Amino acid sequence: MPGSCHADTNWKEETNQPDHRAITVVSAYDILGITASADEETVLQAYRARVKEAHPDHGGSLAEFNRVRRAYTHITSEASADQFETETATGTDANQDVAQGSNAESTPPSSSVSPSDNDTEETEVVGPTVEYLDYEVLDEYGWELTDPDLFAKADAVDLDSDTHGIFIVEPRESILEAAERYGLFWPYACRGGACANCAVAIIDGAVEMSVNTILTQGMLDQGVRLSCIGQPVTSDLQVVFNIEQLPGLRELRLPADQFSTTRTDDPS
Repeated sequence: MPGSCHADTNWKEETNQPDHRAITVVSAYDILGITASADEETVLQAYRARVKEAHPDHGGSLAEFNRVRRAYTHITSEASADQFETETATGTDANQDVAQGSNAESTPPSSSVSPSDNDTEETEVVGPTVEYLDYEVLDEYGWELTDPDLFAKADAVDLDSDTHGIFIVEPRESILEAAERYGLFWPYACRGGACANCAVAIIDGAVEMSVNTILTQGMLDQGVRLSCIGQPVTSDLQVVFNIEQLPGLRELRLPADQFSTTRTDDPS
């Protein structure tokens, strides 16, 4: 049909035209605002600052937030810098590639993202951000769980990523599962809410538990929750983990020998 041929000709003519758009190639280090020689702790501190700035709830955008997370993952995985720069220049996102599959091949090379696509991206829900702190450092620095600026104090101290950091909780994921997905090793045992080995103190934000058979109302009022069955219901959360030795919780722990033999994939 003449109309169809005409539309096809326009598409071919458009794709043959040179693309004069400027392409800015940036590295993962540029996105975090650090140099390629930065050590592990410098990278972590930069990531903590940038991921907070980029979070949609803090005035950032989903695209920026994902870019910061991808840059940090790229650096910590020790992947090739050239690979990240190429992906950035071409607008490629590894996670999007996996999700889209072969759809990318069926899209005409001249097609552009429509405004509605951008709107969809910007309105996607980002999982809750959890900032965590190990209870063991409180004694070392003379801090208290009730300190109103507890996490500000932690930010000002050079703590390693096992002790203080940030992670994102995905849909239908417990706090403990998210921590483990980020390579953290938090105390746990039964993984079913029947002990206090995985207890955390909620400093800011809210967490819902699917069940509760052991925590008293007084513990709940003080902000104690079980990370193995707890899911954030606020976009930001601050928790102190490793509190299972606190009075009241200590008696609710499983025996040490049972704790040491419990597997990470044990659903009981």
